[in-house]
Amino acid sequence: MHCPLCATYLKELEKRVAEFAERGVTCIAISTDGEERTRAMADKIEAKSLRFGYDLPLSVAKDWGLYISTSRGKTSIGIEEPALFSEPGLFMVSPDQSLYYGSVQTMPFVRPHFSELVSALEFAIANNYPARGEYTGDV
Repeated sequence: MHCPLCATYLKELEKRVAEFAERGVTCIAISTDGEERTRAMADKIEAKSLRFGYDLPLSVAKDWGLYISTSRGKTSIGIEEPALFSEPGLFMVSPDQSLYYGSVQTMPFVRPHFSELVSALEFAIANNYPARGEYTGDV
């Protein structure tokens, strides 16, 4: 709720939910914020198709590889940041629950473009392109 860039990003995702659905992808925005703040964000972006989850424990966010930040007080739009919160991440999880794509950030700026993700999905589906980063052995 406190991040104006998040609102803009989620508005863009809201516009593309149907495009992702056509490719077999369900979109869910998950927040470490509580229900009230999360619902306020959904209302703010006028969400109709995008589903929201809330109360993701910070420990789980950290387990997902998300960066945790401390409050700097009020944001540029005058909303108080939570004492602790996760920075943004974007994940595509395969039906078998394995990670297909992941992007995590240390700050809210410069996120993956949804139009590029839709194009990448088209290529991946057409070419049965596997997830990468699968090597876990010694280097």
